Amino acid sequence: MADSNFIDYVKILCRSGKGGAGSRHFHRAKYVPKGGPDGGDGGRGGHIILRGNRNMWTLLHLRYQRHIFATDGQSGGAGRSFGKDGEDRIIEVPIGTTVFDAETGEFLCEVTRDAEEVKLLRGGKGGLGNWHFATSTNRAPRYAQPGQPAIEKAVVLELKLLGDVGLVGFPNAGKSTLLSALSAAKPKIADYPFTTMEPQLGIVSYRGDKSFVMADIPGIIEGASEGKGLGLRFLRHIERNAVLLFMVPADSDDIRHDYEVLLNEVREFNPELADKSRVLAISKSDMLDDELREELAKELPEGVPTVFISAVTGQGLTELKDLLWREINSEENVAATTITHRPLDRRHRVDEEDDFIFAQDDEEEEDWMPQTDEEWNDEFWDEEDSVNGDD
Repeated sequence: MADSNFIDYVKILCRSGKGGAGSRHFHRAKYVPKGGPDGGDGGRGGHIILRGNRNMWTLLHLRYQRHIFATDGQSGGAGRSFGKDGEDRIIEVPIGTTVFDAETGEFLCEVTRDAEEVKLLRGGKGGLGNWHFATSTNRAPRYAQPGQPAIEKAVVLELKLLGDVGLVGFPNAGKSTLLSALSAAKPKIADYPFTTMEPQLGIVSYRGDKSFVMADIPGIIEGASEGKGLGLRFLRHIERNAVLLFMVPADSDDIRHDYEVLLNEVREFNPELADKSRVLAISKSDMLDDELREELAKELPEGVPTVFISAVTGQGLTELKDLLWREINSEENVAATTITHRPLDRRHRVDEEDDFIFAQDDEEEEDWMPQTDEEWNDEFWDEEDSVNGDD
């Protein structure tokens, strides 16, 4: 496939910043004998943060940016001065971006709203200076905490376009023509299969100032869920749509069979997609007379709202929009979080300090440093790494 501006899959290596070391400095002044410990705390390392941007629709900007590293926190200084925090790295991504661990395939997080920020990798905490460890029995502690180490992880970013309605059909079913007729989108339209090589989005105006988003998914063929054709690459985008609009042309040899094939491919890719609201549109209906339409109506699948349309003549388009609007705003779709890839689990929490959604496991930050002198001296003290000057 030729190079395209639409990129929906990238792999990048991310690394947060490590925390700065705490200082083990002692106060020195001419008229202050035994000034005591005054080593400051180290700064935290920079976070790796994902931020949703509704004005972006592709991961193209990350295609050649394969390494994204935050900066380290600085060490603490004398006089209980804090080290500077490392700079965060904010990665702007389109709404609908899902992140997986590149090595294990584990789901990490997703961005589903504009301006939503998710901490992908937390920066290391800065170490405490030696003044924290002064006690009545140990007034001159000569140790301080090193900073928490950085976190490095290779991740895969997948974009799944967000849309209220997703068009599902075989090549040349008239999906692109319908999208261009209902919205201002200008997809490529031709009379050969697989004209559409990348998903297209269009905003469909409805009555008054209402509107909804329609996504044209490249044509699916039988066996797409097994990797045939282009369908496997783009089937993931169907997961993000509240309503699936199946399109079968009126000149099909067997409309019911074609619909069942499309539904089966969607179900094989993800069984949960079969539970989404479905509408069937018989396209190219301008070639039918009343008698043929009545005959075709007898062959249509049961239990699926169906409408005969023609994007060329405008036949049935108002009825189709009314039907789609009712399905989009049905109780089931309003109650469901249709844009969420999967439920949030314990790996997702809201950080109490800054209200970020945090993508790492809580356990990673628990007990990260020893709390007693014995633990510190026996296991964690490394004079060369942790000393920040005590002259």
